[in-house]
Amino acid sequence: MSKNKYKDVDELKREQSLSEETFVEETAIDENGEVETTTKFVSSEVVEDIVNEENNMNEKINLSEEITRTARVAKDYTNRPKVIEVDNLNVSFNTYAGEVKAVRGVSFDIYDGEALALVGESGCGKTVVSKSILQILPQSAVIKEPSSIKYMDEQVLKMDKKRLRQYKGSDVSMIFQDPMTSLNPTMKIGKQITESLLLHTDLSKDEAKKEAVKLLKTVNIPNAEERVKQYPHELSGGMRQRVMIAIALACNPNVILADEPTTALDVTIQAQILDLMRELRDTKNTSIVLVTHDLGVVADFADRIQVMYAGEIMETGTVQEIFKDAHHPYTWALLMSVPRLDSSKDNELYSLGGTPPDLLMEIPGCPFAARCDYAMQICREKKPPETRYSDHHVCRCWLTHEQAPKVERPY
Repeated sequence: MSKNKYKDVDELKREQSLSEETFVEETAIDENGEVETTTKFVSSEVVEDIVNEENNMNEKINLSEEITRTARVAKDYTNRPKVIEVDNLNVSFNTYAGEVKAVRGVSFDIYDGEALALVGESGCGKTVVSKSILQILPQSAVIKEPSSIKYMDEQVLKMDKKRLRQYKGSDVSMIFQDPMTSLNPTMKIGKQITESLLLHTDLSKDEAKKEAVKLLKTVNIPNAEERVKQYPHELSGGMRQRVMIAIALACNPNVILADEPTTALDVTIQAQILDLMRELRDTKNTSIVLVTHDLGVVADFADRIQVMYAGEIMETGTVQEIFKDAHHPYTWALLMSVPRLDSSKDNELYSLGGTPPDLLMEIPGCPFAARCDYAMQICREKKPPETRYSDHHVCRCWLTHEQAPKVERPY
């Protein structure tokens, strides 16, 4: 039997207005392969259900199309050299309550000139990963064996102090989330830029001052000659973030770790900062790791996406693969939470119920199981398998198992 096929919804609505009952056409295929059409009367409640079902389906199609349309066509950088290799990274924090396992077995590579996004809600461990790469974790943090972080095949975790000082800034640098707390409020802007230049280069003080002005012009700060004489509080939020980018660029690093660089900025300034970072990546061939919770920001910037939750990687893929063909329920939730331009004022943004797991405790299964609408018993008991859909697209979820029930994406 084929699925019931009803008359056009608009026609049903017109007939509904004329009568408490209306009719629908129902088609079926009999045993001889012939199509049979029958007409039957249904109540107004049934018609309303049909209309709502049709509207919901259209809503899903519109959302899916918008999400896919938003994503840029990513470049494939995997044929280029790897600049950073993170393998089985485990990071814990010693606290009064116990050992907090913030990052659990995270592995990924960053290629030359690539923009990689680490995406997830606050507390998922994405900032801890970026600080681990740069080796600027607090004293309470412990990187557990067999964690490995390599820069150009060199083991970062085994660098001595002299090499590590050179590595921070010259090879890899970071743009922090809040420039007002990252910049020294008692030092002028020029002094803070030249400090990095004098530490990592052979420039004289006068040459470093000229280079500081040049860097501010590179990040599109007007009147750069005057700005170097100002203090952080004298600049706008957008300008302070540009100063942070200038400091990160000072020694021409191969990799920039950008930790929520647009969070505290309005959407106009956000776009300008992202455009600037995109331009720097394209002109200087700099690899960028963008740490963010906002998939809307990622859509037009990243080449690949790593979706993190509770210290683990849930799904990874190119920007098109994640936006067009995501497979993990947590990725679905992130995509559905992106604001839509065509949504009415009455439509509420999607919100995810429940709370993240306690990272003081061991998590035997999928960390998302307690909040997942599709969770099965095995999700709580065993780590999900890794399902590969392409060279870049990998998902860790029991729903992708061949024996799992088939679930339709909710958008």
